[in-house]
Amino acid sequence: MREFSLPALYEVPSGANLTDLIHRNAERHPTVGVVSRKMDGVWEDLTAVQFLAEVRSAAKGLIASGIGPGDRVGLLSRTRYEWTLLDFAIWCAGAITVPVYETSSAEQVEWILGNSGAVACITELPRHQAVVAEVSERLPELKQTWQIEGGALRELADAGREVADATVEERRSALNPDTIATIVYTSGTTGRPKGCQLTHGNFLGELGNVVARLDPLFRTGESSVLLFLPEAHVLGRIAEIAAVLAPVRLGHLPDIKEVVAELSAFRPTLILGVPRVFEKVYNSARAKAQSEGKGKIFDRAADTAIAYSRALDADGPSLGLKLRHKLFDALVYSKLRAALGGRATHAISGGAPLGERLGHFYRGIGFTVLEGYGLTESCAATAFNPHDEPRIGSVGQPLPGSSIRIADDGEVQLKGPQIFTGYWQNPEATAEALQDGWFSTGDIGTLDDDGYLTITGRKKEIIVTAGGKNVAPAVIEDRIRAHPLIGECMVVGDRKPFIACLITIDPEFFPTWKKLNGKPDDASVSDLLQDADLLAAVQAAVDDGNAAVSHAEAVKKFHILDTVFTEESGHVTPSLKLKRAVVAKDFGAEIEALYAGR
Repeated sequence: MREFSLPALYEVPSGANLTDLIHRNAERHPTVGVVSRKMDGVWEDLTAVQFLAEVRSAAKGLIASGIGPGDRVGLLSRTRYEWTLLDFAIWCAGAITVPVYETSSAEQVEWILGNSGAVACITELPRHQAVVAEVSERLPELKQTWQIEGGALRELADAGREVADATVEERRSALNPDTIATIVYTSGTTGRPKGCQLTHGNFLGELGNVVARLDPLFRTGESSVLLFLPEAHVLGRIAEIAAVLAPVRLGHLPDIKEVVAELSAFRPTLILGVPRVFEKVYNSARAKAQSEGKGKIFDRAADTAIAYSRALDADGPSLGLKLRHKLFDALVYSKLRAALGGRATHAISGGAPLGERLGHFYRGIGFTVLEGYGLTESCAATAFNPHDEPRIGSVGQPLPGSSIRIADDGEVQLKGPQIFTGYWQNPEATAEALQDGWFSTGDIGTLDDDGYLTITGRKKEIIVTAGGKNVAPAVIEDRIRAHPLIGECMVVGDRKPFIACLITIDPEFFPTWKKLNGKPDDASVSDLLQDADLLAAVQAAVDDGNAAVSHAEAVKKFHILDTVFTEESGHVTPSLKLKRAVVAKDFGAEIEALYAGR
């Protein structure tokens, strides 16, 4: 059993809670723009004083409407300014925020609001309000709802006019590090989602140490973050709170499709994303270069960036490599950095592995993606790469003040101030997950001598072939999925004679691929399932994935599906994790066909 820990850089003060942050900001940085919102197409900043006033107004309305200390309040909305505002308002009223993904089905909404015992729910759009209304008869504890686009903030402000500031102060001052701040329901790749209880102390212990360790990236009055991940997900949530804790300017973007345009308009200094975002940026740039007849130049530039980054970890780049790097910086890299807003030098990535090659590419162009690792139960980032000593391919060192150990069977276990207090109303699951203060993640990984963690797979996802070979699917899946033509990849082969996989085609890149390969514009994936060029392109992606694993772990056969795995289809979670059991069930015939007449 191997264990590694780092000393804390921040200790949670006795009696502290998250609402202290917005009051401290108003006192110390009254004129600094801490939150931005898009108004009539223009980004407008709110100062720390203005933000506090709006939070207090909403909190008064919640109190006047009967929200009491410890009450659970659902928040069903896309990422937007009001999400952050209402999150802090709920806390100032002494209540607990229960995030709900805006894409959740009626059944999921009913489960989350019902299981948490939510007494109220704030929705964003009429369609969200309709979903809550549909299930409300089966939720006896749910007494009232508000709709953001229907004037929720105005209604709360009107309702709370007679509530004194002292009442809000009394409510928020009663909170402490052990008070539950939020119940975040897991994405639920299998079974019913469980509600993770995260306290004010969990968030403060986590983010106080993250901001301290990454201090140069969180400069008040200088740094900024554009948040486009769902705030219902714990990764988006810590971005919200970290920005307020620092404080740095925080912008909200509801539609991820607008990221490219808004990066140029908002010009963040730090970007928070998931690997798929960074894969899309790379693949889109490469596709654009290919369509303009500059594909070979782009590929040489990419190879140079990767070589340059790898050399930084060895003896340093040679003179020839430096010269090539300087040339491509003018021709290619500077344009890519401009597409990312032009100011950002770093990004933080979590939720899934980025892939070593892509990590080296980004560092090589002057935009370092710092991979981190965590789960809802660990309040997101329980490990991350430091800005000054990143180790590409790893997910970094433990959060300062916490410990990571590798159990005898390879499972990653965690301990520290960021670990949740348990599953809401589920003592059996809590007892199974938490033992002697250690949380068992279900992930398999390794620790090097310097405490850098590498995740190699999920314990429950390990495939055991008929020949007894243990295969962690994530390694090869991530490599195959990095190809621009591949949408999703799911490795199969449990108790089978060899490893195979299901492949979907990326719908955004597919039109470009057809153009580059002389295929009809109106040809669908179904039309081209037997096309020699398409099969060769997918085989090239599979071959690249196979290069990362042993022969026994390599994919021997694949099947292209004429569909796309989406949250709406039920095949991925809101955080874009594959629901393997669902995919295996829905495409059982295709899987069996891979092994028929082998």
